[in-house]
Amino acid sequence: MTNKTAAARYARALFDVAVKEQADLEQIERDLGQFVDLFTQYPQLEKVLLNPAVPVQRKRAAVEDLLGHATFAPIVAKLLLMLAERDRLVLIRNLLSSFSERVMAHRHVVRAEVTTAAPIDARRTEAIREGLAKLTGRAVNLAAKVDPGIIGGVVARIGSTVYDGSVTRQLEKMKERLVESV
Repeated sequence: MTNKTAAARYARALFDVAVKEQADLEQIERDLGQFVDLFTQYPQLEKVLLNPAVPVQRKRAAVEDLLGHATFAPIVAKLLLMLAERDRLVLIRNLLSSFSERVMAHRHVVRAEVTTAAPIDARRTEAIREGLAKLTGRAVNLAAKVDPGIIGGVVARIGSTVYDGSVTRQLEKMKERLVESV
């Protein structure tokens, strides 16, 4: 089983328990994010907690110490201790990502990435967000990026689905039609 698969299982279990206990999903997500941020802020901590040569008892003690200095939701604290005991802290980044996706799905929100040739203003971004919301029937969390290579138009990606309205793609289609007609 890959780390991503294992992390998804832990995330599903965490989500199911959180929903059953009516816990604050956003708080749990923030707490997991804060723990992941500790690894970014303190790379040495990450090296120690993810190193298979470090005994599990030391990892658990380190996590207990960290939990003593921070206020995490009880469900998150239990999860972090369990991951330390099972030497599975390496899953925490993928677990956070998977948990975030579950929370978004629960809230009927999709993540979309929109690429344009030049930066677009807030009004245009909002119009694209509304169009994608109508298309998907869900609220849209939109991330915009710029790629001058598409020449013009918009490319929207929602999950594995791509809506390509770029000038580059339109030119490719015209070329294909011209080649076919010859």
